[in-house]
Amino acid sequence: MTLRLFRYLAKEVLVSTAGVTLILLLVILSGRFSFYLGRIAEGKMTFEFLFVILGYHIPSFIQMILPLAFFLSLLLAFGRLYIENEMAVLFSSGISKMKLAAYTLGIACIISLASASINFWLAPFSEYRAAEASQEQNKLSAFDFLLPGRFEGSGQRTTYIDSFTPNEGWMNQIFLSDVVRKKGINIPVQTFASYAEQIRISSEGNQSYLVFKNGTRYEGKPGTANYRITQFDTYAVRMETEDNSVIDAPYTQSTLKLINSNNLLEQIELQWRISLVVIIPILAIIGLSLSQVNPRQGRFFKMLPAILLMILYIALLIWGRTGLEKGKLPIQFGLWWIHGIFALIAAALFLQYNQVFERRKAKLPQSKYK
Repeated sequence: MTLRLFRYLAKEVLVSTAGVTLILLLVILSGRFSFYLGRIAEGKMTFEFLFVILGYHIPSFIQMILPLAFFLSLLLAFGRLYIENEMAVLFSSGISKMKLAAYTLGIACIISLASASINFWLAPFSEYRAAEASQEQNKLSAFDFLLPGRFEGSGQRTTYIDSFTPNEGWMNQIFLSDVVRKKGINIPVQTFASYAEQIRISSEGNQSYLVFKNGTRYEGKPGTANYRITQFDTYAVRMETEDNSVIDAPYTQSTLKLINSNNLLEQIELQWRISLVVIIPILAIIGLSLSQVNPRQGRFFKMLPAILLMILYIALLIWGRTGLEKGKLPIQFGLWWIHGIFALIAAALFLQYNQVFERRKAKLPQSKYK
């Protein structure tokens, strides 16, 4: 009976958690998808890279979504059980609220294990791979995104190529319009060439050059005397230096490294990862206590204050992390005092849910007559 009841409750909550997580994840992905489409339109990334970077960021999205989805699913699932009088049947069958709390914490442990595996291993690993992929993407120049027969860019910074050679990948019939700044004045520059190619020189730290062949370069404002026309056989333009920086952002580091680190930002990152696991059992008790509703009140009667309490919890954690990073809060306190406050709130709500205060009030008049 006990194991069967736990399975039933776990199925109700976990299925709802998976559904809510999927919905919230799709909402976040749609926003990021639109952002990356804008970068593709600007010629700053390839379309194939869009799905790679989104895939790497999914674990980081889930680590924030999972506690919220679990809390909402707990309210919805238990609220339905109260509305349909299934909870009344359970209580009349000898299931106490303390035992129901134990079942709820058992379900919370399952979610906490999933959250811990994401927070401590999968999310930092994925973020590190995302940073590696971004570095590889940044090595591509604007000319790697060009499409033959189309003008790319805007305003005075425009590029056009007629075609690519099939084997060598040279750009044929290239036109490049740019602006150079001399003596505080922007001077338009147009370059025409029969073909061009990108060359990377390893001896200069993988520095890239764009080499034009058989062309003409126009520099100056049309209609002015200060105008220069240069014909060339070979003309090389140094391109932006590639990003070969070390990936050392705290959110990309392994949890084991954070544990052994004395760096302030890495210690804060470790506390944040632990917080996203600790928050789950605390929210479980709050959700259990606020899920009890009268069938005449409706299942959403206590959902609004519960959601507001959850938002306050998350907002305080974010505020606390920001304060620690800026040095406004002492690292000795960390984020633990926030968890302590909401653990006390959860305990008070559970005592009220378990009618401890009502039973004490009922005993007080009897003690006066003794």
